[in-house]
Amino acid sequence: MGGFGLNKVVDASEVRTEQYRAELIGYCYRMLGSPFEAEDAVQETMVRAWRRFDEDRGPLRPWLYRIATNVCLDMLRSAQRRARAMDFGPWLHTGPDLGEPLPEGAWVQPVPDSRVVPADGDPAEVTAQRETIRLAFVAALQHLPPRQRAVLILRDVLCWKADEVARLLDSTVASITSALQRARTTLRTIPIAPAEPFQPMDEAQRRLLARYCDAFERYDIEAMVSLLHEDATTSMPPFRWWLRGRAEIRRTLLAAGRPCAGARLTPTVANGSPAFAQYLPTGPDGRHEAFALVLVTLSDGLITELTTYLDADRLFPMFDLPSVLPS
Repeated sequence: MGGFGLNKVVDASEVRTEQYRAELIGYCYRMLGSPFEAEDAVQETMVRAWRRFDEDRGPLRPWLYRIATNVCLDMLRSAQRRARAMDFGPWLHTGPDLGEPLPEGAWVQPVPDSRVVPADGDPAEVTAQRETIRLAFVAALQHLPPRQRAVLILRDVLCWKADEVARLLDSTVASITSALQRARTTLRTIPIAPAEPFQPMDEAQRRLLARYCDAFERYDIEAMVSLLHEDATTSMPPFRWWLRGRAEIRRTLLAAGRPCAGARLTPTVANGSPAFAQYLPTGPDGRHEAFALVLVTLSDGLITELTTYLDADRLFPMFDLPSVLPS
């Protein structure tokens, strides 16, 4: 009977904690910059919560955030700062050499909106949540010391009160207020390019993305470039290589030949932005195999940034994308 009773308690704790999984993954993703590490952090949070489940402990949500924060701070003690290509140095001129790839831990990685934004939230709140998982914003957060990062996310993103954050971090309201001010000051020094809120049914955005998809699949370079902002950037993790400017991107594409000719694109959503799964033809049978995940940033009716992640083997399963498209 004792074992059966314990199982009932564990089952009850699982049911109660699971409702917070998506928002906790979103919190840990902003803290860590990696969806894989965020998933691990939340799983560890859940395990600790199940082991210490106590109906009389108090409100469940702040307790889970307390555990998740401690897990993230532990993970960040020996971790290097994750970044985007733009953080590693100035843009590079056209050339065939992409340089040596950096390790996975160097990069802010993309995350599916569905993993970190609760599906049944208030529309205005969902929009705000998507704004704060954009690649540029998550990369900017990585410049903050871990505790300041937690304070800023809890106060400015999740809208917790100062006294609530103080209790979570075993601190004082004065200390939390000071940490928040320092974090805001640091973020103001980090340029974050503007981006349009992405609405899947926005007609203008839908037409722009459809035109880009059509041009890319035909590999019509002039048509692709015509959809880019004059100061657009493009990068290709895990390489430091990145470019700025429509003219430079055009020169690079023309010089590269046609490496992506015959590609197929499948739309998805990542980091509050439109994205495409890119598949390349692999043989005479007409199959296309997973190659890259491309995140697209839009502003003023044009594409301002393209980020092409080459780690398709790891990313596509997280986005529930097939590894092969049939002919």
